[in-house]
Parts: sequence; structure tokens; C-alpha cells
Amino acid sequence: MKPGLLPWLAAASIALTATAHAQPAFERWRAYTGVTWDTDGAAPFAGSVTAPIAGLHFDAAGQAYVSTPRVLSAGSPATLSRLDTSRTEGPARLTAFPSTPGNDVAADPATSLRSVLGFHVDHRNGWLWALDMGWVAGEKEAPAGAQKLAVFDLRTGRLLKHIGLDGVADRAGSFLNDVVVDEVRRVAYVSDSGLRSAPDNQVGILVIDYAKGTARRVLDGHRSVQVEPGVKVTVRGAEVWPGNPLRLGINGIGLSPDGETLYWTVTTGTRLHALPTRLLRDAKVPAATLAAAVRDLGAVGGNTDGIVTDARGRLYITDVTRNGIAAFDPKAKRLSLVANDDGVHWPDTPTIGPGGDLYVTASGLNDHFAGTVRAGSERY
Repeated sequence: MKPGLLPWLAAASIALTATAHAQPAFERWRAYTGVTWDTDGAAPFAGSVTAPIAGLHFDAAGQAYVSTPRVLSAGSPATLSRLDTSRTEGPARLTAFPSTPGNDVAADPATSLRSVLGFHVDHRNGWLWALDMGWVAGEKEAPAGAQKLAVFDLRTGRLLKHIGLDGVADRAGSFLNDVVVDEVRRVAYVSDSGLRSAPDNQVGILVIDYAKGTARRVLDGHRSVQVEPGVKVTVRGAEVWPGNPLRLGINGIGLSPDGETLYWTVTTGTRLHALPTRLLRDAKVPAATLAAAVRDLGAVGGNTDGIVTDARGRLYITDVTRNGIAAFDPKAKRLSLVANDDGVHWPDTPTIGPGGDLYVTASGLNDHFAGTVRAGSERY
């Protein structure tokens, strides 16, 4: 991001071709004043202050997809959409994916998307894996069958499979946050942050096998996925929600290019952890063995949100404390801050585009949750 740009960017991009000695700068990619669906883009959706753009991923052709989770209001027309990138400012122009009826809160909760935060665009299979929290604002618990992983054909929007998660996630206490997918083995890993059960978060990792249609919960309540005692979440030097501190467990989750190592961080925490996926994929491995195999890779320098891994195995972690991106090299076991700017409000989801650049949404989720963003002033 170039110095002097106003803090109203929706996504920033970083070229990953810079030398080790040259720190990349954020550059504004798109800047949106609110969101709208299937209109001419002349005015934002009336409730766009409660529909912040959180997730961003691209398909192989460069089509962008975004998530607008219904955690602040159930009223948005869709929770998962295609983004029209031909517009670079004004309201973000969205088209519901797979369709508007397929995002209907009042439809069958087992098949219709209700509240998506994390999702994965699968280039190998031509699929989109959507993680549905199941609950929307105003509900004390998710309806039966609503917590699910839904897999769609990107080209047609057809629902290929939905795998229910009620058996491995609590309908009242879970917060199904992010998902990463081993596209070769067709196995997904999900972070359950347990935010709705704070302060004693019901945290864990879900392992979901597409072919078998099964889901298992592992590392349930383990300290590596739990809120770290004594840690506060800070942004731009100030605590998030003082008096009602944010207690968010495992959030960002990443996978090595060969699918053999799973990485994760805790937002109300400071550490990066890893575990061999061969242990996670084997349902016969005892819980104690899994727990003993978790590796602490060290401090990440601040509070974090999302993770993405590049083709060489380097991790890029959004750093909400320093308003930037931290990079971790597993081979050198070295972490560094590669870009930051105080104009980036809550760097959220990192993703790598078809051209190899790193894109990051700046969602301002902390301010939206706190209710400090006024209608007409939302910037994504």
C-alpha cells in the first residue's frame, strides 16, 4: 500500500517477487464503499454495514469470490458471492454463488448457505468448498443440519456434496472459522474457534474426508488451539473491545504444498503450531499421540487471523496487531514482517492470485463487531 492512501481499501496486493532485502509495500487493489447485489452498483445495499467482506479467493481464470458472513445481521441477500472486479471503487458488486435461492436463510438449512466465513477455491478439481457456520445473527444456536461443509462445482454451481458437522461441532458454542483443503486427497481441515462459548472456548480441529463423507474432531480443547492465557488482542496499539476482550481460539489454518503438514495460529495468542497430517488422517491414532506430536514453531510477533501457503511452502499470516503480513519460512525456521501499514484495518484473509501476487482483505471486522462503523461509512 502506497503512503498517503486513505484507509478504505477492500483488498491489498503484494508482489511476492521482491528480493529478500526489499520489503514489499501494500498496494491498493480494490476499494469499496459498501456492498450491493445484482444491481447497477449505483447505491450500496441498505444493510452493507453489517455485511463486511471477509474472505477472498480466486479461481484459475481469475474470477474472485468473497464471503460476507451473516454474523452481524441475517438480512444480506447472500453470504457467498462472485465479485465483479471490473469496478475498482464504489459499492462492491456481488452476485450470489451458487445462486440467490442457494443462499436463502429460510431454505433447508442442510443445503442452503446460511453464514460462510471461510471457504476454499479448489483449482485441481474445479470445486468450491464452503464452510457454513450454520447460525446467523439473532440465533442462539444453529438449526439442526445447518453446520456443514458444502462442495460445489465452480462452473455450474451444482452442489456436489454436503457433509454435516453437527456431530463434531456444537450448535450453540462452535465458531467454524476457516478451512484449508488437500486437493489431491480431497481432505479438508477446519478451525473451530469456539468464540460463541467464550471464555471457555469449545475449540478444536475438524478433519473432513470428501470421499467417505465423514468428519472427525481432533485436538478438542488442546492448549495449542485454545486462547492463550494472559494474551490480549491489540490493533494499532489499542486493545480490541476493552472490558469485553476478544477471546478467539484457533483461526488461521494452512497446509504445506505436499499436504503433509498442517499449520495454525490462535488469534488470542502468539504462537504458530504444526502437525503432520498423516496422523490427522488416521482415525486410529490416539488423541494423546496427536497431542504429543504438535510442534510449537515459535512466536509470530502479534495477533493473527488468516494463513496462506505459497508453492514453495512459505506461510503468509495476516498480522492484525501490526496491520500487515508476516511470513514464515519452515526451512529456515525464520519469521519476518514483510509489509504493514496503519491504513490496513484488520487484515483478514490472505490468498494468492493466479498471477502469483498475494491479496489480503482488510475487513475491519473488529470495528464491525463492536458496532462502531456507522451506515454510510463502511469501507471494504
